[in-house]
Amino acid sequence: MTRPITRFPLTLTAIGLALIVAGLAGGVGHTLAEFYRAAYSPAAESGRPVPGSAGPLLQDPPQLVSRGGVLKAAIVVERRKVPVGDRQLYATTYNGAYMPPTLRVRPGDRIDLTMTNKTGKYTNLHTHGLMVSPRAPADDIFISIKYGQSYHYAYQLPRDHPTGTYWYHSHADMLSAAQVAGGESGIIVVEGLRRHLPPALRHITEHTIALKDDQVEGDAIKTSPLSIGAPTNRTVNGQQNPVIHIRPGETQLWRLANIGANIYYKLHLPGTRFHVIAQDGVPVRRIHAEDTLLIPAAARFDVLVQGGAAGTTRLETLPYNTGPAGNQLPRADLATVVTGGTPMPRAAIPSGFVPQEDLSNAKIAARKTMVYTENTAGTVFYINGRTFDPKRTDFTSTLGTVEEWTVGNNSDEDHSFHLHTDHFQLMSTNGKTEDPSHSVYDTVNVPRRGAVVIRVHFTKFTGRTVLHCHILNHEDMGMMAVLDIVPPHTHQQKTPGK
Repeated sequence: MTRPITRFPLTLTAIGLALIVAGLAGGVGHTLAEFYRAAYSPAAESGRPVPGSAGPLLQDPPQLVSRGGVLKAAIVVERRKVPVGDRQLYATTYNGAYMPPTLRVRPGDRIDLTMTNKTGKYTNLHTHGLMVSPRAPADDIFISIKYGQSYHYAYQLPRDHPTGTYWYHSHADMLSAAQVAGGESGIIVVEGLRRHLPPALRHITEHTIALKDDQVEGDAIKTSPLSIGAPTNRTVNGQQNPVIHIRPGETQLWRLANIGANIYYKLHLPGTRFHVIAQDGVPVRRIHAEDTLLIPAAARFDVLVQGGAAGTTRLETLPYNTGPAGNQLPRADLATVVTGGTPMPRAAIPSGFVPQEDLSNAKIAARKTMVYTENTAGTVFYINGRTFDPKRTDFTSTLGTVEEWTVGNNSDEDHSFHLHTDHFQLMSTNGKTEDPSHSVYDTVNVPRRGAVVIRVHFTKFTGRTVLHCHILNHEDMGMMAVLDIVPPHTHQQKTPGK
């Protein structure tokens, strides 16, 4: 197989020099000596934290980029001791890294990807959020790749595929939490989001903000047994509290992605608002600004961020309580944002963005109800009273139709809902109508003792796929169901859906 071209970010020395030349020394909350040490010391050059500073400069992951409409990639899964935050830990790596390459493609591209398993457990791959076929050799999560085996995936993206941020990770039955927590996750970008921005914003600086968390046991990332409420270290692109530089008034594109196994993030950047331009990879109809963003495991937001006055602040996750049967997730610093250098004119953020289908007045072909429950010990999790069985079909839907689903949560902790193959429109949460101008997702939070109503248009693909809670501990313990999307006129021949 031809090795794909890999783009690596600039060295930290080059970035540090550029920042100093730009006028970073002009007072940004660090002394010049502190920032000089962070930018130029051997520790910073190696990506390690620097004593007396916030941490290393943010490094975006390396990239594998499609050429001529095809991305050829090879992913090797193996256990290795690698940098994780500010430590060296054994992790389950993709291509020898805790933060593996970002796969960058365009609508209409084909992804040819060979995965080779060099671990002792079976594994597989899910391209989370991509609107591709659930049938082999595409996004078939029922595949198991055993030790020493390789599997050749082939994904054909539709020409009208939404442009935004997606991700890839293990979806091995009963092992997804352990493998994703251990490191098996990376970013996918479907190019084209910038072309919807005004000309003045099409060449702005872009950063991946991939949120991965780890629990440590000895010199390894702990993967089993995995307690969601245990002390958890949070990293950005695999780095510990990295430094993100922005000029006063500058507009940047940040791709925020929670690619960990279980925990929520409630993102906040004091003095700054997140201007959301895409959710779960789908551009919004109208850009909306938020002071905080709740990001369940697996969710993504593409946002515009603008630099304020010169100074230093923290990108933080605020405390979040998932309920009396769940977990209290503490506040944590994620990155240090340094605003300094030559000020830039503050660009106007557009309001209208990208037209998208609105299912508010769609003809509803079927209505379905599913309910999350769990046992009192929190060790078994159910959908409609049943645990996952890959051989059983739980729901059947017809291609080309729109369905309305009510997803209830009859437990005392929050769960999330994720649907493979097709995105959905969130109609209401606990009876409150959602704004249709920014309501398309593939993963949403379902509040404890509450419910969400969604509508799904099954547009392009047939085949057996799944829906589940994306708190992967819960998925592995039963909270997943099989959905069979069938061609028109065959629904009555299949097992009736619910």
